[in-house]
Amino acid sequence: MSDTNLSRRSALKTIGALAALPLFMQTELFSSQNASKGFTLITNGEVITAAHWGVLKLSIKDGKIVDSKPLSKTSDIKNPLQDYTAELVYAKDRIKYPYVRKSYLQNPDDPKRELRGADEWVRVEYKDAIKLIAKELKKTRKERGADGIFAGSYGWKSSGNVQNSRILLHRFMNLSGGFVGSLGDYSTGASQIIMPHVVGSIEVYEQQTSWPLILEHSDVVVIWGANPIATLRIAWTVSDEQGFKYFEELKKSGKKLIFIDPVKNETCQYLNAQWIAPNPNTDVAMMLGMMYELYKTNSYSKEFLENYTTGFDKFLPYLLGDSDKTPKTPEWAAKICGVDAKTIKTLAHTFYDNKTMIMSGWGMQRAHHGEQPHWALVTLCSMLGQIGTKGGGFGLSYHYSNGGVPTAKAGIVGGISSGTSTGGTGQSWLQKSAQFAFPVARIAEALLNPGKTIDHNGKKITYPDIDFVYWVGGNPFVHHQDTNTLVKAWKKPRTVVVNEIYWTPTARMADIVMPTTTSYERDDISMLGDYSNLGIAPMKQAVKPVGESKDDFEIFTDLAKEFDIEKEYTEGKTALEWIEQFYTAAYEQAKKMQLAELNGVEMKPFKEFWTENKPVYFMPTQESEAYVRFADFIEDPILNPLGTPSGLIEIYSETIEKMKYDDCHAHATWFEPIEWLGMKDKPAQFHMITSHPTDRLHSQLNNVSLRDKYAVAGREPIWINPKDAKAKGIKDGDLVRVFNARGQILAGAVLTDDVKEGVVKLSEGAWYDPANPKEDNTICKNGSANVLTIDIPTSKLANGNISHTLLVNIEVYKEKAPELSIFKHPDLKA
Repeated sequence: MSDTNLSRRSALKTIGALAALPLFMQTELFSSQNASKGFTLITNGEVITAAHWGVLKLSIKDGKIVDSKPLSKTSDIKNPLQDYTAELVYAKDRIKYPYVRKSYLQNPDDPKRELRGADEWVRVEYKDAIKLIAKELKKTRKERGADGIFAGSYGWKSSGNVQNSRILLHRFMNLSGGFVGSLGDYSTGASQIIMPHVVGSIEVYEQQTSWPLILEHSDVVVIWGANPIATLRIAWTVSDEQGFKYFEELKKSGKKLIFIDPVKNETCQYLNAQWIAPNPNTDVAMMLGMMYELYKTNSYSKEFLENYTTGFDKFLPYLLGDSDKTPKTPEWAAKICGVDAKTIKTLAHTFYDNKTMIMSGWGMQRAHHGEQPHWALVTLCSMLGQIGTKGGGFGLSYHYSNGGVPTAKAGIVGGISSGTSTGGTGQSWLQKSAQFAFPVARIAEALLNPGKTIDHNGKKITYPDIDFVYWVGGNPFVHHQDTNTLVKAWKKPRTVVVNEIYWTPTARMADIVMPTTTSYERDDISMLGDYSNLGIAPMKQAVKPVGESKDDFEIFTDLAKEFDIEKEYTEGKTALEWIEQFYTAAYEQAKKMQLAELNGVEMKPFKEFWTENKPVYFMPTQESEAYVRFADFIEDPILNPLGTPSGLIEIYSETIEKMKYDDCHAHATWFEPIEWLGMKDKPAQFHMITSHPTDRLHSQLNNVSLRDKYAVAGREPIWINPKDAKAKGIKDGDLVRVFNARGQILAGAVLTDDVKEGVVKLSEGAWYDPANPKEDNTICKNGSANVLTIDIPTSKLANGNISHTLLVNIEVYKEKAPELSIFKHPDLKA
């Protein structure tokens, strides 16, 4: 029996077991006083719900959550994010009531914006807060128009297709007069712009060649710049939790596994893969060295290049050095990337001689000139000639949301839209909300430089003069680069409103804060699996809202009343009625596809589904298990052209050539980053990797006790090689100051050989905790990585962020360790 059949049987067995789980146990029910919402709360028993980290089973006692566990076990790899629901709901730093910053409340026209982050807070009545927001928003609209209002609100909002805070905000803003939005995201800012020019699709959020085919056909699997054992703990919607199982099978497969990254992270360790550690930000040089070796040894696919690509002949003079007198030999690459030439040559031939799947992460494109690495990767894989084959080629999303898990043929639950029509998917990047927008990674620059014009992907964008910011579902004071610059920028608008659950660094930088519910205090619904659509998860309210917190739908409905657009905003439906509408549409879709009952798993009408509170699971199809990315194109490139101007893979882009950018040429190119280990006159000693955290979702869960299990010296841990630590007099567990010209933070030293010499690793997402909010360049006591990062764009093409391009210094902190304050309430007045 083939590995594919084994994988299919394993998946069927797992999903069948899930479908057979008991619905829920309950010993006591009572109807909510708000019966119009149609929900029933369990005071003692268990409730099934869902989050980014999977389907959860919550234990309820006396109307409170006391425990949280995964509904089912899909692999032996534990996901600790699933265990802290009670702490998220009853956190000490919950915002329980509406608050207004004291100076703003006294005079919104002269709000002393320089005191943002350092002022007192005054509790106000909910209705008064709504009226204040409406009044000041109307005032800004009258004075500045829609261009004066920014509602970009990028972030990992809570799961759920109805309570999608960002889209609910945009819906309200569109109906009430318009707003300025944002383009792209922080995760894939460079690649989602360059990939359409190269392969005709966004690629970073596309389904991958199926895992069963990888397990059956790949000889070599390369994980380049990714850490799926950490990042597969989450998904944009609700994780289907199948990815870990496939990595378990990969580990047992006996295939050659190669891991390329400056850090030997959890995935490399788990797979016991061969670790190759290039210098950070030098992946393009290393790939060029491989390409040179393949070309000079005639070990490349001329047929593939001729039939499926365009522009290799124009790229070749650069590769061979004819155009710049610098041949991109393995020896040349070795001097840049720090991997010896022999290893570069061996890798090139290993990739060519075997069926090789290269699974790339996104970290390499969150760097200066981040457009280049994935373009170079596609060029390399084109020379290998394996794109579109079973088990070969490349994939940019195996580490994200369980890419490669086969897709089910299913009824799809839609989501509320940013306009007045329904049918949105809940995936924010797929909806064009604003009439005007600028790249999300340029927020600080836009606030500080109204009227400035920038290049972006062949067009010009002029920054508006923003005077009103409304932010929901995100935490930019942890997420955005160069925090000290953002602090200055954030103090420019007259009004900042934030809907938030906790007193995050972003909430503290607002003028008006509206308390919102967690997803466990409201009803919602979501698909299971961003790519797989393996099921539909009910997200039934488990407990009453804490304090006066409201869900975002209710807050924006109340704001809509102040603008006389409530009917248009709600379309006459409650949140639960929206949920019913989306589920029923999926149910009818499934019936038409004869899927209402499939493999013994019945999709029932909404009232039964909602009463049972049990996920509906679907089965992957044989077609999806046999899915190969780009297979149709490879089979017939004329009938199935790519979305590029030529219809082919564009190794050389004439479209980009016409843009005439000095920082993004017409083919993949090695550019020296603004800061890197190989530069002359380095401004600091170590290259810092700002990886995605293992035990958080960006900044989410930093305020629960899970933090106690990884914090060092009470701070965010920073990995440093023992040889580097010895030279600095740093011992394991020391409190250290990490600093550069942009800022300074405190962190806890972890000495480990799992990080390359000259490199340190500190995960992004720790909450920004300024020692003195009134002081410029004050030290962050909690170790927020973005205090140190650089806020310049990847290039004129994509304007993505460059959070992995930075140098830092590190030293033992000899002063008394300051007490953390970010996880406590700020100065509040009743």
